[in-house]
Amino acid sequence: MIRNVIGSVLAVIGAAGAVASPFQSWYDGRHGRDYRVEDLFNGITGTSSDLWVSLLLPFAFAALVTLLGLVLRSRLLVALSGLIVLGFTILWMVRQGQRSDGLTLNSEGTGIGLGVAAALGGGALLLIAAAVMSGRRSRGGRGSHRYVAGDRAPERYGGYGEYGDTGQVGQVGQVGYDEPEPYRTHQYPPYDAGHPPAGSTEQHAWDDTREQQPWTPPPQQPPPQQPPQPPPPEDRP
Repeated sequence: MIRNVIGSVLAVIGAAGAVASPFQSWYDGRHGRDYRVEDLFNGITGTSSDLWVSLLLPFAFAALVTLLGLVLRSRLLVALSGLIVLGFTILWMVRQGQRSDGLTLNSEGTGIGLGVAAALGGGALLLIAAAVMSGRRSRGGRGSHRYVAGDRAPERYGGYGEYGDTGQVGQVGQVGYDEPEPYRTHQYPPYDAGHPPAGSTEQHAWDDTREQQPWTPPPQQPPPQQPPQPPPPEDRP
């Protein structure tokens, strides 16, 4: 956030300097608004230029691109505006050097003026602003997912199944789910719970329905009794 603010301030200063540079002296007291844009491609002449077909045109377009980049928080657009300003300025220096057989810088006010310095400085500030800005980040941060109300949880989290949607909106980057019901360990009454007393009418009804109760074990049968065996005969002499 702080990087975006600092970058935006630098970008505004750079764009303002680029737009204001055509109204200053560029070479030998001649202002940048007196140079036609077509002279940068065909050669500089002494013909004066209208305001909106002069060097102000590309610089105003660069300022518009800068404003769009700041609104969208796009580092690419801000860097593109800086390249536009530097490109047209360097192209003018090449053409002016061809006409004047070189560029000079004198303290008497002749040669390269402050307009060129303002254009170069504005383009450089736009590039620095693009490097300082953090740009536009994805929603929810890196590597996190944010679900809003009404969204279905992913299938791997159990969002789709026989129990329906269980996803609940929690903190940013986290998804909460309803806890399952505790496992019921006693689904059937114990075997001896409510056993009627022996010999009563309820006891016989209980015994008659034992075969219908799948959880009761079958009654144990006593082992069969063996018939008595006669004693072995005694040996007589």
